[in-house]
Amino acid sequence: MAALLPGLGAGMPVSGGDVPQQQPQPAATDQHEAEKIFVLVLELTNPEQRESSLLELSKRRETFPDLAPILWHSFGTISALLQEIVAIYPLLSPPSLTAQASNRVCNALALLQCVASHPETRTLFLNAHIPLFLYPFLNTVSKTRPFEYLRLTSLGVIGALVKVDDADVINFLLSTEIIPLCLRIMETGSELSKTVATFIVQKILLDETGLAYICATAERFYAVSTVLANLVAALVEQPSARLLKHIVRCFLRLSDNPRAREALRQCLPDALRDATFSNCLKEDVTTKRWLTQLLFNITESSRES
Repeated sequence: MAALLPGLGAGMPVSGGDVPQQQPQPAATDQHEAEKIFVLVLELTNPEQRESSLLELSKRRETFPDLAPILWHSFGTISALLQEIVAIYPLLSPPSLTAQASNRVCNALALLQCVASHPETRTLFLNAHIPLFLYPFLNTVSKTRPFEYLRLTSLGVIGALVKVDDADVINFLLSTEIIPLCLRIMETGSELSKTVATFIVQKILLDETGLAYICATAERFYAVSTVLANLVAALVEQPSARLLKHIVRCFLRLSDNPRAREALRQCLPDALRDATFSNCLKEDVTTKRWLTQLLFNITESSRES
């Protein structure tokens, strides 16, 4: 879900002497790479060249920081990526998605994640309502690897949007069915999909509007808290420190709302109140601190009442 930092120090001179004569070489390499990127982007609009271009561009997206604006502003490119997505819809029901078809559309999704991550194109991406094209993928239930990979990569695009704190992103997502979609994946997906879906719910909760939305009705609160509690119960059998971290943060954020805090006194899982996860959290100072604060919040609520 998150972009990697490019390698530091690439092409840097090691010592003096002949360095001035060698300096143009990295620039020439960069120019050659940029030209190659432009050719690959142009090939996206050619159906016969698109599959190989998708693969090559998805490999390069981490190392070429300006790829997102190039993709967005190149004629026909985003339309070509959306064609790849729409072409998969007939394979969703009945489920007949092959590994090759899944890999191809996931390469297209990886490029859309690149666009969603970039500050210059994020708002444009959102205003075009492109995330809605991914919701049919999130709505699938098949547990085969091609479908799991498709859901995970689609979640990665939404995760890229929420990673940067942006009220417009949260407002957009709240106007869609992203929360129920994430809740179902949190219940039925692989560990990694559950983790990304819980991260998205966490980021929505961390926004003031998102917290108010989820706590506005008992039904919404219990929909979220019940799924989180079910995740905790599953982690008792198969612990996952990274998933537990997001779950604890969600519960802690819910405890910031007075009505939710009151409800958590009754419905917070016992496994979070005792030492069940002490081994799992042994090295995780941050999550232990969050859990301590959560228990303090609901205990204080009890004393005040």
